[in-house]
Amino acid sequence: METFRVLIVDDETDFLETIVNRLLKRNIDATGVPSGEKALSLMKENNFDVVLLDIKMPGGMDGIEILREIKKIQPSTEVILLTGHASIETSMEGMKSGAFDYLLKPVKFAELLEKLLAAFDKKNAHLEKLIAAFEKNIT
Repeated sequence: METFRVLIVDDETDFLETIVNRLLKRNIDATGVPSGEKALSLMKENNFDVVLLDIKMPGGMDGIEILREIKKIQPSTEVILLTGHASIETSMEGMKSGAFDYLLKPVKFAELLEKLLAAFDKKNAHLEKLIAAFEKNIT
């Protein structure tokens, strides 16, 4: 499997550490942060392929606002929303704002891994199309 970079954003420390460690064991470059503000700061200086983003977090910004900011900083980064509070409206808003998909907590690790890989594949396919279009315009 090709290595890719994942950023996990969740205020639940145990969940965050567990997911990061399990991804690292599978040779996935995973980084975890406990807030949206830290995620945005990190994304301004680092590239990530996929972000796993909790929707409900204490503090200033909610997950949908963070998603919109992520898309401004790194438009090609795929974002998977994660929530323990299922809401059709919030999920729809996330999808309209550019989320790849959303998962409900508690999530099985196999399902999470499958979504991360699908998001990574989508990002790569999109970038390949952009490169092909660019090369076509050059020649």
